[in-house]
Amino acid sequence: MEQWVTWIPEVGFPILVTFYLLHRIDQRLKELNESLLQLPMNLGMYKR
Repeated sequence: MEQWVTWIPEVGFPILVTFYLLHRIDQRLKELNESLLQLPMNLGMYKR
C-alpha cells in the first residue's frame, strides 16, 4: 500500500496535465472541424 501512496504524486500530476491538454486539444479540434465544414459554403461551392 505504501508503494501506491508514493506513486500518486509522481504519476498523478502527469495524468492531470495530460487530461487538461487533451481537453484543450478536443476543443480546438471541434472548432477546426466546424470551420472545415463551413469552408465550402464560404467559398460558394455548395449551393442550397
